[in-house]
Amino acid sequence: MSTLKDFRDERLRKLADLKELGFNAYPSQSHRTHNAGVVKNDFDSLENQVVTVTGRVMGIRKFGKLAFIVLRDQTGEIQLFLQAGKVGERNAAEGQLSIDDLPLLDTGDFLEATGPVIKTKTGEVSIEVQALRLLTKALRPMPSAQEGFTNKEERMRRRYVDMNVNLDVRERFVRRSVFWQATRDFLNQHGFVEVNVPVLEHTTGGADANPFVTHMDALDQDFYLRISHELPLKRLLGAGFEKVYDIGPRFRNENYSDEHLPEHVAMEWYWAYANWQDGMQFMEAMYKDVLQKTFGTLQFKLGRFDVDMGGEWEVWDYATVIKDRYGIDVYESSLDDVKKALVDNKLEVEQTENRARGIDKLWKNIRKDVAGPVWLINTPKFISPLAKSNPEDDRVVQRFQPVIAGSELGNGFSELNDPIDQLNRFVEQQNMRDAGDDEAMMLDIDYVEMLEYGMPPACGWGYSERVFWIFEGVTAREGVPFPQLRQEYDEVTKSLYPEVTFESSPSDDETRQN
Repeated sequence: MSTLKDFRDERLRKLADLKELGFNAYPSQSHRTHNAGVVKNDFDSLENQVVTVTGRVMGIRKFGKLAFIVLRDQTGEIQLFLQAGKVGERNAAEGQLSIDDLPLLDTGDFLEATGPVIKTKTGEVSIEVQALRLLTKALRPMPSAQEGFTNKEERMRRRYVDMNVNLDVRERFVRRSVFWQATRDFLNQHGFVEVNVPVLEHTTGGADANPFVTHMDALDQDFYLRISHELPLKRLLGAGFEKVYDIGPRFRNENYSDEHLPEHVAMEWYWAYANWQDGMQFMEAMYKDVLQKTFGTLQFKLGRFDVDMGGEWEVWDYATVIKDRYGIDVYESSLDDVKKALVDNKLEVEQTENRARGIDKLWKNIRKDVAGPVWLINTPKFISPLAKSNPEDDRVVQRFQPVIAGSELGNGFSELNDPIDQLNRFVEQQNMRDAGDDEAMMLDIDYVEMLEYGMPPACGWGYSERVFWIFEGVTAREGVPFPQLRQEYDEVTKSLYPEVTFESSPSDDETRQN
């Protein structure tokens, strides 16, 4: 059986032959007039018209003076029909191949073909090639669909191969793009303005998460990669914006899971003069619009859950749900009561456990079995330090969270704009950090000062691409094109590039120790 090195050596030989003939195997110009999908779908209007198509070679068959090449671009595949006497002569200066040069081609190469649109005797829509140009010589063979490309580690490391062999994976990221475009369109149509806010922050906040730290040489200071868009966007409300949002990456220095990645894309909007009830109504409409445009349906089978996003949403009260399940009063219970409930339900009890974190774990134990869609409301204030208190019950905040298929797929609330109340909550959070809770929020005095200048009443909302992952039915790593992996080089790679010095990757044990 031929090895990768054998295949690569053979293709390098062909590349050398092409260069000897005077070909540039990597020209910068191409002259496409039509996509493959357009040619096939519009055959009746394009028949006998001369077109130019481009794409990757998926297959080559040669029978004497006839040859067939299957070319694929993003829109589909098209057959090239080559016949001796009709294909132009070799013109290396123009990059034009003759039919006699076909042995120098391989699957994976990129070609440009010009000729009239025809149907072959078998009824296959084809291009009767008059001119054939080489655009790129591929040095490695692409696995065929028949061979498969199923090894998870290989798929993640060489996603560009994965998307060529498993076209459904590539289509997933087309849908991911549609998801974010639909999100952006809905907000724009409702008068929101997109403003990109900084990724690097002196003080990061807006979520319970451990941040990444980096150093800016120009200022000789450490900065944090943002864990949320929240505080800069709310500064914009203080600056006079009334409807504002941002879509972009955020970073949380935590472990991987099926629903979480340290880096992911998220969206947050903030709406002046609106409250949490306005936000709930707005987001029900937004979910329906975005999901319908992305997936073409509002009925989903998500793992063990059947979810109808087109129906009425239930509304659950946080304290009532905890009381009914565990017999615990979230406001009056002690830390020992919470720890006992965690132990009784076989949930983790950490050394630094506090009531807020423990009660949140109890809620998540309920959440995992909820099909939804459900709005969770009346979250206790000690769990949500940035939300506005409910005037009817000062122990709870005006927060609303959607629970769908066992997950919280968003977060919104009436924003806290009382600077004194905000400062007191920040101090409480900072005390939790000082006691060892690395995910508690930092005290951001600049944000407090902004509130002292005045910020209007507002509603805020955020969701991440986890919404897409859940409805797409994939894990977090499957839901992004290039997930982070430990950097490693296999022995084959090292042997193919002897002129390169490869740094050894740390072992798992070394990584854990660090």
